[in-house]
Amino acid sequence: QLQLVESGGGLVQPGGSLRLSCTASGFTFNFKTIGWFRQAPGKEREEVSCIRSSGGSTNYADSVKGRFTISRDNGKNTVYLQMNSLKPEDTAVYYCAVNRVFGSTLCSDYAMDYWGKGTLVTVSS
Repeated sequence: QLQLVESGGGLVQPGGSLRLSCTASGFTFNFKTIGWFRQAPGKEREEVSCIRSSGGSTNYADSVKGRFTISRDNGKNTVYLQMNSLKPEDTAVYYCAVNRVFGSTLCSDYAMDYWGKGTLVTVSS
């Protein structure tokens, strides 16, 4: 059974850190492009960061550059999102998604064909 499970969300004060994890079962992350997306209340879902299948290149939304880091551990079939210097505007449900096309480097809301159920991150004092 295919599954993507996110974990690591929670309540954190501004300036704090969290590390999100996304673990796949039923398929391998090898040679797949993985992305983190988020949706804040009343807003559309947006791309946060992607890590490509080939060479592991990464990209980040301007709003999180320098604060968030995406990484992958193919041996554990897991992708991480390290989030530092969190701000109240980072509050959202964070989703992990995968483009299961072998070797594809496309990473966008429409390119990803399998999504996790999300984990809530709340940044508040």
